[in-house]
Amino acid sequence: MPKIKTYKAAAKRFRLSANGKLRRHKQGKGHLKRRTPKRSKRQFDKLLTDENLSHKRRLQQLAPYLKKQK
Repeated sequence: MPKIKTYKAAAKRFRLSANGKLRRHKQGKGHLKRRTPKRSKRQFDKLLTDENLSHKRRLQQLAPYLKKQK
């Protein structure tokens, strides 16, 4: 049986925590931040935990070999 191809965009955007929870960064960090306060820009750096089970199932299809963080 051949291996399943990983959807690379999903693999780059998400990580699994040690407990198997889905971790992601906030959107909107990329550009148009000139007038944004430093406090708001710092909040983009935090990882968010996604508890939604349907998101986890969908990511399992897109990135079946996604590894957990150590």
